[in-house]
Amino acid sequence: MSRNLEEQRRVLDGVTYYDRGTIVGKDGRKYDRFAPKTHFVKVGESQVSLVESYVLPLYKEGDVLSFGAKVMAMCTKNVVTREEAKPGLFANLMWRFAARNSTGIGMHEPYKLQLVINSCGLPRVLLAAFLSAVTKPFKIKGVFYRVCGKGVAGIDGFYEDSQFELYHDIALVNNENADELCDELYEKTGVPVVLMDANDFDQNMLGKSDGFPLTDEQIKDALRDNPSGQGDELTPLILVRPL
Repeated sequence: MSRNLEEQRRVLDGVTYYDRGTIVGKDGRKYDRFAPKTHFVKVGESQVSLVESYVLPLYKEGDVLSFGAKVMAMCTKNVVTREEAKPGLFANLMWRFAARNSTGIGMHEPYKLQLVINSCGLPRVLLAAFLSAVTKPFKIKGVFYRVCGKGVAGIDGFYEDSQFELYHDIALVNNENADELCDELYEKTGVPVVLMDANDFDQNMLGKSDGFPLTDEQIKDALRDNPSGQGDELTPLILVRPL
């Protein structure tokens, strides 16, 4: 279900955006959140141009920007195609036993599983699969991802059900130099930036620009309802305005 509700729709200086409302953090601080609607970002586009086109017309002093990790991966060409993934014997065997989840394509996709094997190594993936299986009766979730490591959750893509055909055949991998990318974007645009990999269940902060004015807990509070959305909203950039 799209978060882009008509009653939230606003237009300012030619930029269409959605007012995601005010949220209150655990420390009592309040935040307004604005989600400019972008075009579909393709591989190799400039992250600076995105901020200049969609964020700066709305920006006020004191605002901070949550930049979606997957769009950053597109901009920096941190992309893997199906042809490059090429599932091997173990990926083609193991995906059949993987559980499906509601946050996107998981290990039940052989191409994604192959990328995990490439990243972590087969021994660790086999160990993760074994421990996940033996803890499943006890309803312990997330064992596979914890054993494989934090980076595995940052591999996303091969969405055959996506309305965007490009996502059918590519995977996006989170950037390892997140702080550096945020610093560069801040220097070129003047907007403090945090790189977020979020869904409806979790908010993972990958990096932030130097001198970012909010604490880690505050930015997670401000984004805890995932105002970017998870479908075809085209709102990967969230402008947060502390009140």
